[in-house]
Amino acid sequence: MRQSARETVRNIFQSEASAINSIPLDQDFQGVVNLLYEQIHEKGGKGIVSGMGKAGQVANNIATTLSSTGTPAVFLHPSEAQHGDLGIIRKNDVLIVLSNSGKTREILELVNLARQLHEELPVVLITGNKEGDLVQRSRITLFTGKPAEVCPLGLTPTTSTTVMMAMGDAITVLLMNKIGFNREDYAKRHHGGYLGEKIRNSGI
Repeated sequence: MRQSARETVRNIFQSEASAINSIPLDQDFQGVVNLLYEQIHEKGGKGIVSGMGKAGQVANNIATTLSSTGTPAVFLHPSEAQHGDLGIIRKNDVLIVLSNSGKTREILELVNLARQLHEELPVVLITGNKEGDLVQRSRITLFTGKPAEVCPLGLTPTTSTTVMMAMGDAITVLLMNKIGFNREDYAKRHHGGYLGEKIRNSGI
């Protein structure tokens, strides 16, 4: 029997919620936070976040969320990096890459080119493949748990990107706690839109 739209949506939500709850917690999330803190907050570097395709859109969101909560970060498109944008990478930066397959060609090339600029550049990888080529090139790897996509074809990045987003949020919140990021700090970075108005009306 064909499912109703409501049943389909409920199943999708349940599948994605289950995937988030199944992210392995015995991983070095604290190690990632400590690395970002040391390189960015102590040494004056920044986060360089990258991914290709749908993972790239998640990477862009992670970069902007980090920046808005006190940890400077930028998104670097892996293809544009090969046409000059690679120059944004400097000593003490951290490269955070997202690749569900763990072997995205453009990301592999980005890591290799970035290491030609700065040989000791630390790389953090978020991936769905523990055996991917990128694992060997990364200082710390966070595994998504490789959830099945809710796409009926099993191909379109859906659940995998949802899980990556949640992992980025976890890293961001841990960093906020570590640096003691407060409402006053937040207000200094948000002057426009609803959030800016809300924070101004709070009396800060």
